[in-house]
Parts: sequence; structure tokens; C-alpha cells
Amino acid sequence: MSHATLLLVDDDYDLLESTADDLRSAGYRVETALTCDDACTRIGEARFDAVVSDVHLPDHDGFRVLEFTRRRMPQTPVILMTGLGRIDAAVAAMRGGAFDYLTKPVMGDELHQCLGRALHRPQASDHQTAPDDSMDHRVCREGLIGRDFKMLQAFDLVERVADTRTTVLIQGESGTGKTMTARAIHQLSARRDKPFVEVACGSLSETLLESELFGHVAGSFTGALHHRVGKFLQADGGTIFLDEIGNASPGLQARLLRVLQDREFEPVGGNETQKVDIRLILATNADLEASVARGEFRQDLFYRINVIALDQPPLRERSGDIPLLLDHYLAIFREETRKPVTGFDVQAIEVLQRYRWPGNIRELVNIVERAVILTRRTTIGVEHLPPAVCRAVAATDLRHAPGAVAGLKAALVDPERQIILDALSANGWSRQTTADALGINRTTLYKKMKRHGIEFDREMTTAQA
Repeated sequence: MSHATLLLVDDDYDLLESTADDLRSAGYRVETALTCDDACTRIGEARFDAVVSDVHLPDHDGFRVLEFTRRRMPQTPVILMTGLGRIDAAVAAMRGGAFDYLTKPVMGDELHQCLGRALHRPQASDHQTAPDDSMDHRVCREGLIGRDFKMLQAFDLVERVADTRTTVLIQGESGTGKTMTARAIHQLSARRDKPFVEVACGSLSETLLESELFGHVAGSFTGALHHRVGKFLQADGGTIFLDEIGNASPGLQARLLRVLQDREFEPVGGNETQKVDIRLILATNADLEASVARGEFRQDLFYRINVIALDQPPLRERSGDIPLLLDHYLAIFREETRKPVTGFDVQAIEVLQRYRWPGNIRELVNIVERAVILTRRTTIGVEHLPPAVCRAVAATDLRHAPGAVAGLKAALVDPERQIILDALSANGWSRQTTADALGINRTTLYKKMKRHGIEFDREMTTAQA
């Protein structure tokens, strides 16, 4: 929206002025405020098309700016900027009516793009002053969850390519949700009512994989007793998703190239040509360009499948989305277990945001399920997280900030003690079973119990009283 008037609120004067100058160069009219009270005064005196406020301000926090704006100018979008330690609170504020939040430091064009979405969004009617459900659309697309800048870019690309026949290559580490992205593309396309067929190319031998994809005729190889329809024919009219495409053999690569070019193939051991109408989506956690350079992946096939490349960011690069993901999967496991768990406490969220997530979202799902099962409280704390996660966070902080780690390491002592007590209780106070459950040997368990002052007989008697 050209010539839109913005109010920018931040207590860092240099950052405030540099951001204001950047926005003015883009055509915005910008007023600034260094405090919450100053911001509220300006909002009371003039109308703004959007308000951008830091959460941390010297007199009050940015949530008061949000609340005041909602009362005075309910149609004006408010964007919060926050550091990692306050992201959980910012998510709660989103439910109170903020348009979006950005994690500081704000990178590149992130603020410009966020303002573009805010200023061009559909306007509610004048009588609709309460927060609506539009936030859900901004953070969730067909099972994809995130408000991080990289995820919003991915959402945008998914929506633009969904209703085409173009081949899409999804690149990302294991566990980042590449299958969910492929399903989202299918569900947003005109093929949504047709089959979505998934094949993991790394789980079968070359012969079995070719049979799985293209089908086979009886007698084509040992064990082929009957004709079989392959996945490509099963997906006719719909979408076929080939995961781990980097593991495809040279022979399979050649056959895939023909399917992509001509949309036709013959079953294994057969001569009858089958024609199919399919949309192909592929995924890999490998560097296919490097595989091409090594001669392990066909260059012509790479160019054919790399029409639209969609990068799936690892979870460690979008830690601001962790509270959203925790809430989403907590709701699922709360429903499954019927346990009245309301959420994760601030300390647990901070630890999870500092964790490096080698297993990405798949690992997060497992951690949430484990925490819901173990907790006896309505909130999940650090003591309900896997000990390996807490140790990894402490080790990472030790490497990066030796002088600031003692506090975190000390803070993890009580959680480890509680983890041991909870595990003993959950395993009927059997020390061997508890040690097995914690992934340590019995001697290590005894040492930890001694270090934390856990007197077995007294604790067991107290717990069972």
C-alpha cells in the first residue's frame, strides 16, 4: 500500500531510526516512538495504517501497545517484534489480536513482506472488532504450520504451484515435513479428489522398486506369480510423490526420465505401453547437484525434476515456530490421552528453542508425546523433556558462552532429579527397569540418585503413602 502511514515503536534509538529510514525509502510515511506511553499518545492523536512495536519497552511492554491499538483502531494491524525468550508470550498475544510477530533480528525484506500482507489483507466490516480466525490461515496451510519468514515463503510457493502440472522438487533434511508439503500441494490443486500416492525410493531394492512403481506381469521375475498394477497407474489423474529420489538407481532414473517426458511406461517384463496423467512431486535430503557432479545422478533427469525447487527449512532455523508446533501436537496428544495438559511452561519452551533438533519436526512430535505421557501436572516443564535434550542444550551453551552456562546447568539439576523420581514411579520403583527406560545402566542410576540426594526407601514410601 503506497504512502501508508506507520507507527514504529522501539527503545533502541539507532535501530528505530535506521528501520524508519528504510521504510521511508520504500514509500511509507513513518512516525516513531521510544516508549509505550509515547506510542499510545500518538495512537490517540492520529490514525495509522499499521503499528510495528517491539515487545520489550522501557515503561511497559509492547502488548499494551497492542491492547490500546485494538481499542482505538480495531482495524489497524499490529506487528510485534520479539526476541526468542518472549516468543511464547507473543504467540499468546497473537490470539489477542496481533496480526503477526517477527523474531529479532529482523532479516532482509522480512518486515516489508509482513507489512505488505498486513496492509493488503481483506478488511473486516466496521462492526467486527473482535479478533477473528484469520491467524489460523496465516500459520497453517493444509497441515503445514509456521509463521517464520522461511515458512511463509514456502506457503507462498506451495499456493502458487499447487494448481499446475509442474514437477516440484522438495529439498530438506529428514524429518522436516517434506511429505506434508507434498500433500499440501496435492490438496490445494484441482487433483485433490484424485489419488495421492507416496513411494519411499530408499526402502526397496531396485527390482522391487521398479515393480512397485510400474507394476509387473506374471513371471517377469522370481516370485512374480500374478500381474500387478504399479503406483504410477494407481495415481492416474492424481499426484505421485517419490520420496528419497536421490537413492534411485541409474536404471530407474532412466525410466523416470521417460515417464516425465512422455507420461508413459511399460510394466516390468511387459510390452504393453501404459499412458498416465499424473502430477509428480519428488523429495530428497541429499545434495542432488553434488550427486550430478559425482556422476551418481543423471544430469538430464535433475534438470527435468528441478523445475520448481522448494526448500524445507530445518526446525533449528525457525525456532520461533516451536511454540506453535508444541501447541498443535499437544492438542492432538491431549485428545488421545484425555489428560488435562494445558501447555509447556516458559522454561521448557526456552530449552526447546535452544535445542538443535537433529530429528526436526519428527523428533518434536515424539518429545511432545513423551511429555504428555510423563507429566502429572497440567503444565509440562523441563523435567518432562528427554535428558539428552537438556544435556545437548547445556553443552551447546557451554561451547558458545562459557561464562553464562552455570545458570542453565544449575537450573537443570532439579529437573534431572524430578525426571529420575518420575521414572522410578512410572516403573513401579524398579531400579533396573528405570535405568533401562532412561537409557543408562544401573550403576549410573545409583550415582545420579546419590548426587541428587534421592533416598530410595524414603522417596518410595512417601510416593506410595
